[in-house]
Amino acid sequence: MKDSQEYLDKKAYFEKIITLYGRNVVIEILQDKSVEIHKLHMANSNKQDGAIAEILALAKERNIEISTHDKSALSRISKNAKQDQGVAIDILAQSYTNAKEIKNLKSYRLIALDGIQNPQNLGMIIRSCAAGEIDGVILPKKSSAKISPLVIKASAGTLFKLPLYYCNALEDILCELKDTKIYALSSHAKQSIYDLRAGEKSIFVLGNESEGVSPEVEKLCNDSIVIPMKRGVESLNVAVTASLIAFMR
Repeated sequence: MKDSQEYLDKKAYFEKIITLYGRNVVIEILQDKSVEIHKLHMANSNKQDGAIAEILALAKERNIEISTHDKSALSRISKNAKQDQGVAIDILAQSYTNAKEIKNLKSYRLIALDGIQNPQNLGMIIRSCAAGEIDGVILPKKSSAKISPLVIKASAGTLFKLPLYYCNALEDILCELKDTKIYALSSHAKQSIYDLRAGEKSIFVLGNESEGVSPEVEKLCNDSIVIPMKRGVESLNVAVTASLIAFMR
């Protein structure tokens, strides 16, 4: 029993780890004492000067574990060989939580993202949700933008200020939330967001930048809502839509 619990605790710990890359990003993270760091990864081909020297000094100051790899191994860790610049860092994101935990919440208003591809959109969505009346964002790993330096930049320091609920695909979690009112944002819906009176448990699904909410996810929604448009405007950027939902009462 003890070994089983230790395994679950260890698994939960590593599920919260997010790997970022790039010299400037790593320096900013190392300078931010509020960010908990698991490990720093360095390519053994890095020259020990400039930004690399600063990274090593900051890591030593914070007593961060450093692992050295050949360039190909580091690229497998960063998953971005063209932009990692020979450096990657594992951070522990306490707000990065398994979406199954949503079932334990008594009330919530969440935004779920279905196939959002643009990292800048993702960052801006997170920023609006952190600032508004949203309790968290459901972010699937499948067919979605990943947490990256671009997302961090677009979120303007708000990335981990509200829960980010991860799942493999939205279908995996939405089908389990039987007592939740799930709304798809759709230009074809008849109900306006301004007429909506959301219940204690509500999820608003925002779809892909060009194709909207997928048919598979739409089937799991109880209703659909629309943002009324004037002067022939067909749609809004998904990050703008998220902002309107985030500040809706």
